[in-house]
Order: sequence, then structure tokens, then C-alpha cells
Amino acid sequence: MAAPQETGGAFEPCAWGDFFVTCGPLLSRGSEERMRARADELKAQVRRRRMFGDDATSAAAVAAADTVTLVDTLERLGIDHHFRHEIHAALRGAIDSDLEAADLHTTALRFRLLRQHGFWVSADVFDRFKDHATGSFSARLSSDPRGLLSLYNAAHMATPGEQGLDEAISFSRRHLESMVRAKKLESPMEEQVSRALGIPLPRLPKRLETMRYVVEYEKEEGHDAMLFELASLDFNLARSLHLKELKDLTLWWKDLYGNVKLGYARDRLVENYFWTCGVLHEEEYSRARMLFAKTFGLLSLMDDTYDVYATIEECHALSEAIQRWDESAVCILPEYMKMFYINLLRNFQEFEDSLEPNEKYRVSYAKKAVQLSSKYYLDEAKWSSEKYAPSFKEHVEVSVMSSGFPTLVVVLLMGAGDLATREAFDWAIGVPDVVRASGEVARFLNDIAAYKKGKNKKDMASSVECYAKEHGTSGEEAATAIAEMAEHAWRTINQSCMAMDTALLPAAQLVINMTKTLEVIYLGGRDAYTFAGDLKNLVVSLFLTGPSI
Repeated sequence: MAAPQETGGAFEPCAWGDFFVTCGPLLSRGSEERMRARADELKAQVRRRRMFGDDATSAAAVAAADTVTLVDTLERLGIDHHFRHEIHAALRGAIDSDLEAADLHTTALRFRLLRQHGFWVSADVFDRFKDHATGSFSARLSSDPRGLLSLYNAAHMATPGEQGLDEAISFSRRHLESMVRAKKLESPMEEQVSRALGIPLPRLPKRLETMRYVVEYEKEEGHDAMLFELASLDFNLARSLHLKELKDLTLWWKDLYGNVKLGYARDRLVENYFWTCGVLHEEEYSRARMLFAKTFGLLSLMDDTYDVYATIEECHALSEAIQRWDESAVCILPEYMKMFYINLLRNFQEFEDSLEPNEKYRVSYAKKAVQLSSKYYLDEAKWSSEKYAPSFKEHVEVSVMSSGFPTLVVVLLMGAGDLATREAFDWAIGVPDVVRASGEVARFLNDIAAYKKGKNKKDMASSVECYAKEHGTSGEEAATAIAEMAEHAWRTINQSCMAMDTALLPAAQLVINMTKTLEVIYLGGRDAYTFAGDLKNLVVSLFLTGPSI
């Protein structure tokens, strides 16, 4: 897990207290039942309208432009999970569609959606929007904000080496920023452009986009009232469940945090759950959220113990106990670690008890991942204790694994229903390219935040410091280089998901969702997990004041 950035080892206290324990339910039982019944009616009506075509005509019979627009709308409204089969069929039909006459917006939208769903599309589709004399994008596009925004978002699905998409990002960003400065954009385009300039749509957690887009969609001319109503109901039904889960998790955390008495560690259950909902927000994944958030909390305590408090001898003892994974190992631990270790083992036993008989094997993968994390935490503790300065390459090899991402990917699958196959676990535990690249994004964004905020005095040198020393650059130059590496890692993620076995794509999508949430946590060089006040307004918006029914 990413190293904490609070100087001196004393973290800010929890910003929430008992708020989520004492706040009442969002919906009464009667209201929830009526809303759920209405949502079911609307889903059936949408299917009866055959908005995607039907088996006789196929999705290809529906105009390609209408198809990709509908898919984009469903995804941004957060209701695409109700129509997964229909969307997959629609996009397969869109692969071979003829869009020679389509405008920039439609061309870019199709490109982005197909790549996001694992279908390869050549970037050559944008060549007809370039000036043949110069080879650059045509100046006439500068007056098309909708097309520029779609191009900007689409180009962030680039793979390594696609220089044409680099140009697309630069061109569209330049003109969009100019429009924002000149106040040439009207609402909601102004808000959508501002969001994308902060975090491009393919890297923004879907739940955050839905929270804003539901309100914007209602104001669009010609919006579909049925889809709007379904999206509003779906958002609030999920939010009601999220609040219940947040209450239950807060009670669990209060008991755990008070029991282990590790007052030096971050008290960040709410921020942890915010992250969790950025990965999986749908009601069907409630169990996965609960298991993920609990394990995330335990790993955060473990990470802070290695990073900010334990002596090197105590780090060795904790690592040995975690490798043994048996309560008898508690005797080798210092007194203050014993309750944490016992709680770690007991919670994992409870996780196993909560799984179905054919799912219990999953916990062994999660245990193995936690044990692997402890080895990398210990490596870093050794470096810090010995004041060892690793090479940049050596640093990244260890710190990407200690970012926690490779472990959390396995943990995420533990409760994730049918998509968590044995093949998916074997894939995840092997740290494939998409998982490693996600770990690189985590490490690099965290270390940029450490450079800007100031790291803990006990932390080893960050990747920024190692790079600066090895290449003889300033810290600012090193941070810029590291940011470019994070961008390259995103492109590796894009490439991996278009080249992998399609049976593993659902698991890979969870990895991408985890990585998207990093963009929010570390936006602008902040660390909103450690410095929780940076996230407070977003938490309030997402769980308490989102779109009304």
C-alpha cells in the first residue's frame, strides 16, 4: 500500500467521528420497495422498446451513431449493468459499422467505447479530421467543443507509441482550455469539459460521473425521460445500500481500531469505503465491497506499522508471524502488535465463513497476497533502517509491489461473485501486465504526492528521489519524469486489456476501476487518503447529497 505522507508520523484524526453510525437510513422500507418495483418496470420497458435492435435485425440494424450514443448514455447514467448483454451485442455490431460520414464526436465516441470494452480500433479513424497539407488536426475543429471533448477523452485510450493520439490530446486540450478561459462554453458542457481536463472520462470513476451526469442529463434537450427516471432510482437505491454498508463498516472499524490500539496508524474507514465504491458500486457486489473494505483497513494498519512505527526487529517479527499465519505465532510479537495480528487472522477466518462452500478456496489466494505484501513491506523497512539507496529500477521493483495494488486486486476478487473464477485468481496472483501497470500508477502518483507534501521522516527514499539522484536532475524534473511514467503505465493498461483473454476482461475491469480511483485520491499531487480533509466534499456529495429522485 502506498506509503503515508504525513510528516512526523502523527496523522490527522478521523474527520467523521460517529456520523455514519448515527445518521438515519436514506429510505424507509416502504419507499425502497416502491422504488425497486418501479425500477424493475422501467428496465422491462427499456428492453421491450428494443433500443439496441433485436435478435432478428441484430444490433447492426440500428444506426451506429445512435448505438454508441445510447451505450455512452447508459454508462454515464450508471445503469449499463442492467443491460450488459445488450451492450456487448451492440458494440460488436458497431465494430464493422461504416462511419465514414460521421462527425468527430461520433467517431471518437465509437473509438473510446470499443477500446474500453476490449475491442481494438485503429487510430487511423481520426486521419480524415487532419489537414492533408500539414498532417495536423484541422483548425476548423477548434469551434466544435463537443467533438473536441470526445476526441480528448478517446485519445486517453492510447497504447504505448501511438503518437497520433498524443497529438490529439495536445490539440484538443489546448482548444478546450482556451474555450474555458474565454468562457465560451455553456452549461453543462462547461462542467463536463472542466471535469475532463482534471480527469479524462476513461479514468474517472463511473460513480462520480453518474453523480454529476444524472443531473446534467435531465437538462439535455430530447433526453429520454424513462432512462432518466431509471438512473435516478438506481442511483438512490444503491446510495441507500452504501449508507447501510458504511454504517456497518464504521461499527466494525471502531471496534477493530479501538481493540488493536494502534493510535499511530491512519483512521480512514470512510475514505477507504469511498475508494471501494469507486471500484464496485452496484448493489449486486455488496459482499465484495464489505470484504474489500475490511481487508483494505487491515492492510492500512499493517502498512503504517511497518512504515512509521515498528523497529526493524519488530518488522522482522511481524513478517515472520504473517508468513506462519497461525495464532501460536503471536508469542513472537511485541505486545502492541498482538491484538492486530489476532484480529487479522480472525477476520480472514470470518471472510472464509461468509463464502459459499465452492468459494472458500478464494481466501487462500488472499492470504498468499497479504503474505507477499508483508515481504515487500519488510524489504522497504530494511532499506530505511540501513539507509540503503536503491537504484531507481530496484526501487520500482519493490515499491510497485508494496503499493498494495497487487494484493488488493486479489482481495477484490474474493467476494466478486461469478466473475471471480479460479482462472481469474491465478491470473491476478501472477501479477500480469495490467496489474503491474496499475501498481506503477499507484506508486508513481503516491511518490509525486510525497514529493509535494513532504514524506514521513522514517520513509525510505521515494522513486522521485531515486530518479533525481540517479539522473542528476532537480526534484521537480524528476516528478515530471515520474508523471510521464504513470501516463505510460495507463497506456500499458489500455493495451493489455485489448490483447488479453476476453474471459478475464471482467476481472481486468475491476483493476482499471481501482486505478481510476487513484486519479481522484492523488488529483493535483494531493494525498486525499492520508490528508482526508481533501476528500470530504466528495464524500458528502456521493453518499449524502447526490442527485435527488
